[in-house]
Amino acid sequence: MSTEVVMPQMGESIAEGTITKWLKQVGDRVERDEPLFEISTDKVDAEIPSPAAGTLTEIRFKEGDTVEINTTVAVLDGGAVGAVKDAVPTTEDAVAKTETPKAEAVKEPAPEAAEAKAVDAAPREVQVEAAAATGAEVQERDKPQAAAEPEKTSAQPPKPSAKAGAGNGASQQTVAGTGEGKDDQTAEELRRTKSSPLVRRIAQEHGVDIANLEGTGLSGRVTKNDILSFIESGSSAGASATAKSGAPPASTGRSVSGAPAQQAPAPAPLKPGEGDRVEQMTVMRKKIADHMVQSRRTSAHVTTVYEIDMTRIARLREQHKDSFAERTGTKLSFMPFIFQAVNNALRKFPIFNAQVSGDQIVYKRDINLGMAVALDWGLIVPVIKRADDLSISGLARAANDLAERARMKQLKPDEVGGGTFTITNPGVFGGLFGTPIINQPQLAILGVGKIEKRTKVLTTPEGEDYIGIRWLAYFALSFDHRVIDGADAERFLAYLKAQLEAGEFSI
Repeated sequence: MSTEVVMPQMGESIAEGTITKWLKQVGDRVERDEPLFEISTDKVDAEIPSPAAGTLTEIRFKEGDTVEINTTVAVLDGGAVGAVKDAVPTTEDAVAKTETPKAEAVKEPAPEAAEAKAVDAAPREVQVEAAAATGAEVQERDKPQAAAEPEKTSAQPPKPSAKAGAGNGASQQTVAGTGEGKDDQTAEELRRTKSSPLVRRIAQEHGVDIANLEGTGLSGRVTKNDILSFIESGSSAGASATAKSGAPPASTGRSVSGAPAQQAPAPAPLKPGEGDRVEQMTVMRKKIADHMVQSRRTSAHVTTVYEIDMTRIARLREQHKDSFAERTGTKLSFMPFIFQAVNNALRKFPIFNAQVSGDQIVYKRDINLGMAVALDWGLIVPVIKRADDLSISGLARAANDLAERARMKQLKPDEVGGGTFTITNPGVFGGLFGTPIINQPQLAILGVGKIEKRTKVLTTPEGEDYIGIRWLAYFALSFDHRVIDGADAERFLAYLKAQLEAGEFSI
């Protein structure tokens, strides 16, 4: 009995996933729960285990294809192992197969329905040609009625056929529609209008014609990041006007949240020189790029830097690290102390644990600390949920567990979402400090520089100065100046500094 392997839904808001790597090939034996392929979604990269044991007999999508959830991507024990690899369909064919709306069922199929069915069964190029012929026939058949009833015809828009593209707006129809304006489109242009249901819904809600967007997906498909970036740039109104008049969209100059939109001309395509190596961005890298640009466009970034004396924390850690490892089974680093100090600071200054929604500020009840984890293939930010409820040992366990599973691609979608404040630690690579970019929709991010011994001018209780060797580090706080004032940022870091330099933590 064959078993179908489907694209899983990795979270409530996830509508599709991109296959980044097949871990097994056609003909390979697979055990139940053995990793079968890797996917990348808007939230997390993950290894997908096999739902059953058997032989992989069919792979329906190749690496790099973006597939809707619950779509069959492979078959186990399906028979006919030979030459299955050559039968892998392209993403465009798969999208056309899964996204073509079903015609309304009728008891006696009309001739038009039979013709539409025949067109669906034909190759894509044949369908494009058939679209023009079908549209011409419809127009020819409607001419007498239009001449007899000119007022009625002009008052009512033409009804789309049963094959009209649903969800993409009136300007987008499949090739079995009226054919008006489609006879001069290429198969490539028709494929560009294909997108996931989530993208089509977002486009419909904001009045955006997907056909007018430049997609970054395969064959120009418009992805979720494409449509969101377009909307945030303040171009939605222009897109609607373009769909009606065909004129270039006029920029509104403002983003969805009301902030000025930074409109920059698209850079000219770079022509590689002789000997250059061109490498396609991975799915994760493209998402990181989109997220960083979106954050810079959304928030008014300001960064302030404090030098903090970590000597007492270093002594406390050295004193307890061996017994801590024996008691908890995990190592004790500097980060749990920093996490706990940040928790206390967020409770004292709740604006740093808030988010902006339009012209409102939403103060979050829970403190969910995001911790940036560097991977060989990118960056991910798992989240310690309700971090203020955890002790030093609880924070250490949670942080080490999340970091380890992030590197093994075993994180769940809800473990990388819902963060309210993020901490990044470039100091582990030797950096003194940086100016981190805020992780949207949060309002601040803390960067921890290298913790190392340095000389420092100290003062005795009698007021005499001397030079001592201390464990020092620079802490950089980037914050959103739209809602956080500089004075509040200084108070936040000063309070954090006082806690860490006092070193009064219970282990």
